[in-house]
Amino acid sequence: MTRPLLLLVVVLMAVGAWAQESDEPVVVERTSKICHLDPHCLNRLHPDIPPAAVAKPGQLIVLGTRNATDFDLDPDSTFEDPRRGGPPASTVHPLTGPVHVEGAEAGDILAVTLVDIEPGPFGFTVFTPSGLLGDIFGFRGFRVLWRLDREWATSEQMPGIRIPNGSFPGIVTVLPGPKQLRTALDREAALVAAGGSGMALAPANAAPAALCGPEGSKKEECLRTIPPREHGGNMDIRYLQAGTTVYLPCYIDGCGLAVGDVHYAQGDGEVSGTAIEMDSTVTLKVEIAGRGDLPRGPHFEGPAEVLGLRSERFYATTGLPLKEAGSMPPHLEYLDSPRAAGLENLSNDLGLAARNALLEMIRYLVEERGLTENQAYVLASVTVDLRIGQVVDAPNVSVLAVLPLDVFVE
Repeated sequence: MTRPLLLLVVVLMAVGAWAQESDEPVVVERTSKICHLDPHCLNRLHPDIPPAAVAKPGQLIVLGTRNATDFDLDPDSTFEDPRRGGPPASTVHPLTGPVHVEGAEAGDILAVTLVDIEPGPFGFTVFTPSGLLGDIFGFRGFRVLWRLDREWATSEQMPGIRIPNGSFPGIVTVLPGPKQLRTALDREAALVAAGGSGMALAPANAAPAALCGPEGSKKEECLRTIPPREHGGNMDIRYLQAGTTVYLPCYIDGCGLAVGDVHYAQGDGEVSGTAIEMDSTVTLKVEIAGRGDLPRGPHFEGPAEVLGLRSERFYATTGLPLKEAGSMPPHLEYLDSPRAAGLENLSNDLGLAARNALLEMIRYLVEERGLTENQAYVLASVTVDLRIGQVVDAPNVSVLAVLPLDVFVE
């Protein structure tokens, strides 16, 4: 973002954000138990998705959001979900919106300030095959149900542990424009064809169904919400808490703002594939921060305290890009490289270094703290931060896994 644009943002946030203080908030509520029956919900991305609401710059927007899988989290609920047994991950991620921002045009920068996040009463954490150690933990079926309030998350499956509230939306996004849609579809299809990871289009349980569902008019064009892209999306950055402002590029008039996948707490990396996933109520404001371009993805800013650890002490492990000869880390298997497989050291591979740091943290939690492997992986996903140590000491870049020790209750 250029310096003039940053100055414009500062001015707008200082004197313009409260210009509409007298306006009533725009409230976008959940109107159905499941997303694809709710006109205020979407779980695919396409520029033709119609708005669920309209808001003015500076006006409060209150969004009732759903958990990442769009399932009923109440353990005493009797609701029978008709989608259970459907294609895996077909209900991921339900988003609230899109909200049309009055006066915003394609080519603008949208400034989204998070004002408040009210947690729902329950959250969950599970393992997914996409987790950093999905090849080891991906199919164990271990699920933790958390009980949440404004201060702490606790669980019967995690005795002696409480997780401090660090709520943030995993997804803050605008809708892609036609050009951005085509670019994403083509490059992701090429990667999958080469053997890389990617998410195939999935009309089952898609919302809005008329556009993206099995009989939808654009079912072959609706992007999944799972990877982040230049428009924002599933960034899963835990620092996007109340008080921060996210800058997103507008690709269509009105921008098409949508929010969801809200987490009560997450460690950097979200290493099991999920954080503490929850329903929530998110309050935010938007401003049009002038014209500009964000070619490599969103920017964000906020109070420095959101970067800190709520803990008196921590314990950290480190990882380097080292492996056994004859093996390949899962994220490189698609390259089918005998040369790399024969090596014990890969050059500057942050993915492998992160994997090794995480494995060491899990070993510490099991051997020194008495957790099961399943419990250790959950704890790592919801509170351990993966941080880059350095990327300049070739061939061995380093990654840290940092555990705040105050999560252990004496």
